[in-house]
Amino acid sequence: MDPFSETLTEKYNRIIEEGAKNVITDVEIIMYEVNEWEDSSLRKMMLDGQRYYENKHDILERKKMVVGEGGALQEVNNIANNKIVHGFIRKLVDQKIGYLLSLPFTIQNENKEYMELLTEYFNKKFYRMFQNVGKEAINKGKAWIHIYYDEQGNFKFKRIPSEEIIAFWKDSERTELDYIIRSFRVKQWIGKKKETVHKVEVWDSTGVYRYVVHKGKLIPDVEVGEYSPHLIRENGDELEGVNWNRVPFVCFKYNDEELPILNYVKSIVDDYDKQKSDNSNNLEELPNGGIYVVKNYDGTDLGEFRRNLSVYRAVKVTEEGGLETLNLEIDTEAFKTHMEMQRKDLYELGRGVDTQSDRLGNDQSGIALRFLYADLDMDANIIETEFQAALEQLKWFIDQDIAIRTAKDYSSQEVEFIFNRDIIINESEVIENASKSTGQISDETIIANHPWVTNVQDEIQRLEKQYNRQEDYKDTFEDVKNDE
Repeated sequence: MDPFSETLTEKYNRIIEEGAKNVITDVEIIMYEVNEWEDSSLRKMMLDGQRYYENKHDILERKKMVVGEGGALQEVNNIANNKIVHGFIRKLVDQKIGYLLSLPFTIQNENKEYMELLTEYFNKKFYRMFQNVGKEAINKGKAWIHIYYDEQGNFKFKRIPSEEIIAFWKDSERTELDYIIRSFRVKQWIGKKKETVHKVEVWDSTGVYRYVVHKGKLIPDVEVGEYSPHLIRENGDELEGVNWNRVPFVCFKYNDEELPILNYVKSIVDDYDKQKSDNSNNLEELPNGGIYVVKNYDGTDLGEFRRNLSVYRAVKVTEEGGLETLNLEIDTEAFKTHMEMQRKDLYELGRGVDTQSDRLGNDQSGIALRFLYADLDMDANIIETEFQAALEQLKWFIDQDIAIRTAKDYSSQEVEFIFNRDIIINESEVIENASKSTGQISDETIIANHPWVTNVQDEIQRLEKQYNRQEDYKDTFEDVKNDE
């Protein structure tokens, strides 16, 4: 099977004859799409999602403002302005990744030869990248894997930042790519200066077209070449360019809406940061005496009054003067109740597990644990469904590479990707239930759900070796018994 239905020359001729793809060869339209994307709220949300994951919250930019002369707001720097960041986003994201993707997924297929080939692609390096893909998908709503061949002709995967990709789909369900535009920036030496260069690539089933943004317009990227096919391969004594029948990018979505987790909890996180910071400000200001009522102060202005009070712990007043304070009481119970409600809503809407929650108590049964993990499990179900669909698309490219390497067609082989969730469980209950399931479901399914098994295929191979040793021992024992 040839995974590439047309050579580059044939495809060029077909495009010319059909007059197709005019929309993506029009550089003005491409530049318009790039500008619109870079100013879009969705791209900003992606960047905000990553920023919040790195604990760079909006609270860090907050300034203390007061009403100045004429009613205009002005910044002041002589009062407390604490900026306390709470890493809820990081915890929620890492919790989902740890729960769903910390263990390698299981690949199920009855063809052993095909399974051995697949394990060459889904290796430890891939699983490490796959966890980062999951993290990016949750932070930004979606993540992208690019399939390519390196200079040595090796089949490779690479994660591309989501904010760089503008996707155009063939269908309303957004499952089949028509083409993508990639807008990104690189540091390059231009003469004796290191400058940032804005590059744009257009990928479709005919190859990749490369441009550089110069004075707001696209010009061909002469440094790397304006055009190249997806792959250069040998054809006898010559090299020819060939292309995949698909755009070599696969999208891994956090949800069907392709929205990041920040979209659902940002207002709560910001309020939590603000309330905690304001409470810290109030506690810091309280020792200064709250509000001062000054009568006949013997000084020039209130600034000098505050300085004398701070430095000397005293102020001068006239004979009829005096100093009183109005203490500001903090409603601790109201603050505590509000923060508890915000924390509860945060984990509810973020679909995570609050490890400080009292919902579990002393009940460590499997039912109680499942109840605690219900929201996280629900979110994991959605992610798993989206990722399984993406892995099916990734499998298509792998099957084509296998066909190139081995001349064998496995594209009709059904493969099941099973995600192994890392949940706190009552192991005794699970092992007991697994034992009771023998004969009712397959041994492979029982092994996949056993709490001590981390790699199903390795465990099956160990069991086979153990069984073979037992059979050898049995045969040896029978021979010895017969000799007697």
